[in-house]
Amino acid sequence: MSRKLNYFSDQINKAGVKSSVRPALQPEIDLEELEAKLAEHEHELLEMNTNSGTLQQTYNELLEFKLVLSKAGGILASSHNHATPADRELDEHIYDNEGDEGNGYLLEQGIHQGTSESGVRFVSGIILKSKALAFERMLFRATRGNMFFNQASAGEPVNDPISGEEVEKTVFVVFFSGEQAKAKILRICASFGASCYPVPEEMVKQRQIFREVSARLADLEVTLDAGIQHRNKALESVGSQLWRWTIMVKKEKAVYDTLNMLNFDVTKKCLVGEGWCPIFAKSQIKDVLQRATLHSNSQIGIIFHEMDTTDSPPTYFRTDKFTNAFQEIVDAYGVARYEEANPAVYSVITFPFLFAVMFGDWGHGICLLLGALFLILREKKLSSQKLDSFTEMAFGGRYVILLMALFSIYCGLIYNEFFSVPFHIFGKSAYACRENSCSDAHTAGLLKVRDPYPFGVDPSWRGSRSELPFLNSLKMKMSILMGVSQMNLGILLSYFDAKYHGNVLDIRYQFIPQMIFLNSLFGYLALLILIKWCTGSKSDLYHVMIYMFLDPAGDLGENQLFWGQKELQILLLLLAIVAVPWMLFPKPFILKKLHKERFQGHTYRFLGTSEMDPDSEPDSARARHDDFNFSEVFVHQMIHSIEFVLGAVSNTASYLRLWALSLAHSELSTVFYEKLLLLAWGYDSLIVKLVGLTVFAFATAFILLMMESLSAFLHALRLHWVEFMNKFYHGDGYKFKPFSFALLADEED
Repeated sequence: MSRKLNYFSDQINKAGVKSSVRPALQPEIDLEELEAKLAEHEHELLEMNTNSGTLQQTYNELLEFKLVLSKAGGILASSHNHATPADRELDEHIYDNEGDEGNGYLLEQGIHQGTSESGVRFVSGIILKSKALAFERMLFRATRGNMFFNQASAGEPVNDPISGEEVEKTVFVVFFSGEQAKAKILRICASFGASCYPVPEEMVKQRQIFREVSARLADLEVTLDAGIQHRNKALESVGSQLWRWTIMVKKEKAVYDTLNMLNFDVTKKCLVGEGWCPIFAKSQIKDVLQRATLHSNSQIGIIFHEMDTTDSPPTYFRTDKFTNAFQEIVDAYGVARYEEANPAVYSVITFPFLFAVMFGDWGHGICLLLGALFLILREKKLSSQKLDSFTEMAFGGRYVILLMALFSIYCGLIYNEFFSVPFHIFGKSAYACRENSCSDAHTAGLLKVRDPYPFGVDPSWRGSRSELPFLNSLKMKMSILMGVSQMNLGILLSYFDAKYHGNVLDIRYQFIPQMIFLNSLFGYLALLILIKWCTGSKSDLYHVMIYMFLDPAGDLGENQLFWGQKELQILLLLLAIVAVPWMLFPKPFILKKLHKERFQGHTYRFLGTSEMDPDSEPDSARARHDDFNFSEVFVHQMIHSIEFVLGAVSNTASYLRLWALSLAHSELSTVFYEKLLLLAWGYDSLIVKLVGLTVFAFATAFILLMMESLSAFLHALRLHWVEFMNKFYHGDGYKFKPFSFALLADEED
């Protein structure tokens, strides 16, 4: 039935018949009636297709015959018209009859000798235009040049019987002499797919056949049109119920597919099914099963029993339309293991915030906000429509875009950028020019005349000589602080994960050394950044971090930020060195020891009892004893430790993309503003101003709002998938996919 429905769907699509989305109201039918109805419709449609195909083939053949008659007739008529000058040419020249009899042209011989046995014959037909040249070459070689090939374009496209598409064809006439040549030519015609048609030499007969063929074509056109109308009506009647029938068959198939998963208990004569269900749904499932027992009038009630299993359960997170998109972003990396910490909870805030750090401009943020609000306000209408891939993706992530827009406005206010233009929103600038003309602002700099700007970057930094060094320093240090904070959050989540599962080894020999190693180096760097900001020190942090490794006991000099800094650095360096073997060695050896203690002597339990096979039970001592492989565990721990140590450096450096993309976005926005808008505004012409404004608007929309937002989105995605989630997230689980009739409409068979 599913195959028949697919066949109907294909036929409806091919015919271009519109099937109604809302099926017509018809009485309910059971599956047996539907099967009979589908078989009847299929038989009727196949019969109509066969008849239509036969008629169409006949029509195509007659159309080709008509074209051959008109074109080949013209070729033959022109060859007859050339007979008189040929005769005169032969009479004017003196030829030796015996010597030149075989050297005359075949066409001229045929005209002279008429319909005698040694006369010229011809074959006429039609061939694909693309094959005409190769066809002529093959004929020439096969007859060794003893033929005359004439061709003319058919003039109108002809339906190809195999592909059903309209193709260009060429009418040909081949003049030859002899039976052998005829046999060769006909075989070549067959191999090239050329259709041959008989054309009489007499013009009267040609006209008579042409009239007969034209009359038959006209009759066939009427018959074909009537057949197509009848077939379309039949397809419309099927199409009106196709969706309802498809859902009905899909539901039945899904039921049987699920029943096939059940086991048949021969002793109790019942079906036993094992499956997963969420804990909160147990009472609902029991109620539904109880109702099913009553409705089916079953003598035996359905038993719902919880069972123990060694299999890992599937993962199911209850999401709504707001959190679903964030969960999908995490699931694209990997589905969480059962009872594993879910990164999507934190990504709801951290993902759009890191995006905004790179995209910070409150003018661009407002544009994104308007787009997100448009999608949210038209939510009901858009959810019921079929959207293209790009719109569907944007609509699915509408709440992600909303948060990204809000955080972009917030970060834009901190950066004080509105399409790269600073504004005095929160009060006056803390700086002023040395003189009224402000001519030395870019050379001598500005003077601080009042308290710092209350919120965000002071507008006076814009265009000053130290703008770039200041903003670079600010954004770079800010990126490191955010990176260290998020990586610490990831390691903290690994602690809560281990604590929830009661895994003391992971806490002692993974969480603690990881926290020590990361914060001894990069946590210390973050601390130095904060101290430098608070104290206004001019110390070089690059120098401090490099010589912390190269010369730990050396004098810091002017790079000393606080008392006891050198001693603290030596301590932190020693802790970082100790943390590496702490991560690497204890855990595998402790696991080996615990394994030996747990199963010491257990392998002798089954000696002397031949009746019991220890391998028959999945949880038997021998089966579990064989599971532990020390070398494998040690190599895995070594890889994990090396990856963390190297990753701590590379991941911290990776967070510098926040600074790089923020700087790139700001500079690109500045270039568009100054080189397009301001430049155009400097002209007096209104047309130049309008052109400048239009180009600026398009550059902002397509480059800054679309390409830059996509770039920032992908970089934020990378920071979450690699730098944040690899600290605690395994992502090797599988999704809970409950049986659902509601989802069948969108699923493939």
